Amino acid sequence: MTASSTSSATSGCLPGTGVPAPHLIAEIGSVHDGSFGNALQLIDAAAAAGADAVKFQTHLASAETRADAPSPGYFSAEPRHAYFTRTGFTPGQWSELRARAEAAGVVFISSAFSLEAVDLLEEIGVAAHKVPSGEVTNIPLLERLAETGKPVYLSSGMSTWAELDAAVEALRPGGRIVVMQCASIYPCPPEQVGLNVLAEMRERYGLPVGYSDHSLGMAAAVAAVVLGAEVIEKHFTFSTLMYGSDAQHSMEPPAFAQLASMLAETRAMVAASVDKDAAAAALGDMKHIFEKSIVASRPLGAGTVLGFGELAFKKPGDGIPASRYREIVGRTINRDLPLDHQFSEEDLT
Repeated sequence: MTASSTSSATSGCLPGTGVPAPHLIAEIGSVHDGSFGNALQLIDAAAAAGADAVKFQTHLASAETRADAPSPGYFSAEPRHAYFTRTGFTPGQWSELRARAEAAGVVFISSAFSLEAVDLLEEIGVAAHKVPSGEVTNIPLLERLAETGKPVYLSSGMSTWAELDAAVEALRPGGRIVVMQCASIYPCPPEQVGLNVLAEMRERYGLPVGYSDHSLGMAAAVAAVVLGAEVIEKHFTFSTLMYGSDAQHSMEPPAFAQLASMLAETRAMVAASVDKDAAAAALGDMKHIFEKSIVASRPLGAGTVLGFGELAFKKPGDGIPASRYREIVGRTINRDLPLDHQFSEEDLT
């Protein structure tokens, strides 16, 4: 394993790019539906909404699928081979997409679904690679990704632990690895998000972890950050009404911008430690205003031995604190005291 493989996914820059490693990846995938213009605009929209990276899917139909391969249940409107052929881009277009991402200030990432796609992405200068869930057992592809030395985001939605173990080992000789918890369910219900897996991944592999979110809201991503996910991936679209396999399960720009802001705040909260004693000491004036002191519950004559019934607890908190009431019970007052008199040591014998 290279030294960078064990470093934080969010520290420093992606090797050779000068671009900070991403916290939030907008998964554009194939939501562009083969429109190169839409793909360019989606990059700009994701950047404007707060994404640190955009992630596409690089499909070369003849290299990755047989013509008679079945379609997934959530999108069967077109045969897979025909869909990948129709929505694919030329090497020149992929290069333009990478350049557009660079101009927009976001990292360009794509998922390769074949060895040929890895080579294409390397030719156009992709900053990092994403391993989709269906490629985790494709060890030849993983070994080729390791040879690139580029950072790899490893999804895990369809994998057993044994399969994920083998995938991590195949990738270890290469660049930085981030292992991504994912549930390959569209949309994913809350009870199947699997946030408990993040801690086991971190302990099992000694690598930074992330979360690829297929739920419809924001809660899972925020919770994942609280639990230590350094990278969040969320599907992104112009509109959930668009045609295609992912649009209806994706997030539109206004909501994505809200998510980006929410995640930034959450990371700031998680990163900042608070010293409770120091924080309380800094609130001395507030404590005096809101806390309670021990006062007389009624007018009291000199010589009265104080029982609990002679005590009341009222603001402000700049006298003997209510927490010390046991020290006051049983003592004798040395002078007449009016109702609500705030006790002091001078009053007591």
